Amino acid sequence: MATISQIDPDFTALPAVSQDVFTAPLKRPPHVGEDWLEPAQRDYSADEDTIWDDLFARQLDLLPGRACTAFLAGLDKLDLGRGGVPEFGRLSDELGAMTGWSVVPVPMLIPDHVFFWHLANRRFPAGNFIRTRETFDYIQEPDVFHDVFGHVPLLTDPVFAEYMQEYGKAGWKAMRYNRLKALGALYWYTVEFGLIQETDGLRIFGAGILSGPREAVFALEGQSPNRIMLNVDRVMRTDYVIDDLQPTYFVIESFADLYHQTVDRDFDRLYRSLDPGFTYANSAVIDVDDVLHLGTQEYHLRGGRGSGATPT
Repeated sequence: MATISQIDPDFTALPAVSQDVFTAPLKRPPHVGEDWLEPAQRDYSADEDTIWDDLFARQLDLLPGRACTAFLAGLDKLDLGRGGVPEFGRLSDELGAMTGWSVVPVPMLIPDHVFFWHLANRRFPAGNFIRTRETFDYIQEPDVFHDVFGHVPLLTDPVFAEYMQEYGKAGWKAMRYNRLKALGALYWYTVEFGLIQETDGLRIFGAGILSGPREAVFALEGQSPNRIMLNVDRVMRTDYVIDDLQPTYFVIESFADLYHQTVDRDFDRLYRSLDPGFTYANSAVIDVDDVLHLGTQEYHLRGGRGSGATPT
């Protein structure tokens, strides 16, 4: 197995990670190998298929006029609402014909280097489980609904599909410099919680927003959060919230703009200039920001989710 400092340029080999690289301590289940792939997608029960259908119907009521054009087009192309949890083999065949991607089942969150390796090879890892009725409104670990409904439709867009592959390749460089937190912030503020400027106004492309009801409204219409045009260097220095609505959302002009802001950036130089921790708080507005909306931050000042505060 190659080490991080001896990367095969075709990205076929799963790299080993040095002990000097700070990664989340995840225990690999005994039934999966070093690629963390499940032997097969699980069979979902009738009740679990109904949970998918109910989640799908709820989001479909909310997202027209809020989700970006490419996401809604991807939903139509893949027909994810034909009933029950989609079958990964079918999705992979359809995506493969469009952009060369596939969907592969994983048991849980997987290590960073494995995640990057799958993305670099156009495989999107999707959780092989679905939330329960008790966690219907919010689940902290991404399940099959978040992964497939939230992420997979945009993989039908050729430019976004290229961005995701390039992000996977960029992961190895981040590990060489021990800057996974910085690269994770970029993913968080784009792929998970990004907004895009379209002709009719701001729209959502981040899967973390698209797959949840409260944030789909809050991100676009709330007075509390900041909305700031994306600057890659700034975003990679910015902390983020994992278990609550975001104090700040970053906005891209287009997927081509997102691609060029990242692929054309000299990340070696950037990583050498980054501190180990974040420079900016998640609610910060700084002098280089192109601010579209200066938020009141009322929701978080009132205590956020833990206090029962109403999103405003």
